[in-house]
Amino acid sequence: MKYLFALIFLLFQIPAFGIEEVILDVDDNTFPEYVVKGENDKGLTLREKIENIKAKEITDTNNSSFLLEDVLTKKFETGIIETMHVFGYYRGAADINVSSGGNTVYDFSAIQAGINGKFRGGKNYYEARLRFNPIDGYSFLQTLPVDIYVANASIPHHTIIFGNTRTPVGYEGALSDSVIPFVARAQISRNFGNIRKVGMRVKGNYDLIDYDFGGYSSDTYFREFFPGVEFAGWVNIKPLGKTNGKYGKLNVGGGVTAGNNTIDYCVSGLYAGYEYKNFMANFEYASADGYNGVVGLSSNKAEGFYSTVGYKISPKLQVLGRYDQYTPNKNFSDDIRREYSVGFNYFIKGQALKLMLNYVFCQNDLIEDSHRIILGTQILL
Repeated sequence: MKYLFALIFLLFQIPAFGIEEVILDVDDNTFPEYVVKGENDKGLTLREKIENIKAKEITDTNNSSFLLEDVLTKKFETGIIETMHVFGYYRGAADINVSSGGNTVYDFSAIQAGINGKFRGGKNYYEARLRFNPIDGYSFLQTLPVDIYVANASIPHHTIIFGNTRTPVGYEGALSDSVIPFVARAQISRNFGNIRKVGMRVKGNYDLIDYDFGGYSSDTYFREFFPGVEFAGWVNIKPLGKTNGKYGKLNVGGGVTAGNNTIDYCVSGLYAGYEYKNFMANFEYASADGYNGVVGLSSNKAEGFYSTVGYKISPKLQVLGRYDQYTPNKNFSDDIRREYSVGFNYFIKGQALKLMLNYVFCQNDLIEDSHRIILGTQILL
């Protein structure tokens, strides 16, 4: 393992920019305080820096973190840019189809790199992230830009964001791949959501409530210039937000996404999630009268729901179970697709270095059932 860390470190020393803390985590719906990283590593030898990385413990598994954030930091003393964070991201999986039945085709892979950071003055941020693995049906250049945005946090508890970002279509559909519990998203998330669009949004975060409202172009993957307009909004109520975690964390939320792109479409959803110490459970339901998600534009009336339970056996090992049901066309109710999933996550270094093992039984009304084993790896640098 020490040789792996050494190789990673050497590769990301070129060029001599730095990786520092994620300033504004748009996907993860968090608003971390800005802290300059890496200052304590100045003057250390390469071996000493590698040893610091190996010894670093990352206990937060709810948010993204980066292996080299304390080492690869660049802070500029003059100029419009105050900090620059250069990062790499890999998430991939081996999908073993145990039986020959019909299945949903999963898109596990993510190879990304980019920069983000803070403009001078403390209230303005930026990110430019690129994706280097292709997606079927799109050209390389269409899928190359991922998160491209600027943001302003001048208003207390609020961030205003302009650019290409992941829209809040559902709770899980708006989360980063790096923090979802299973290798694959639930069926409603991977059909209705998990998509980025160009627009302007406002995110608010208080003790008892957070929200995300925005207006966007209904184009996806830069295929057309403003073919229509889309609104996406989501609100979470946090009844235990002022208890400092004494009774756990409870989120109850809902939202709607509506727009036009040759057809009118509307997706609405509800979510409830609870976490207490090592235990977590959630439930999400969504109904669509047409949708414009990552799988493309559809006029189908569809609906689905999932429920997940999880428990951390140890700080590094989590066991999960999920029931997931999806009806792709409510006008043809004989086609119901159910997935029963069991998973294990091993957090070597939080979400920054993680191993995943999932078993999925796909039960289908119209096609043969199937069994899948999925082995996943995640590295955030």
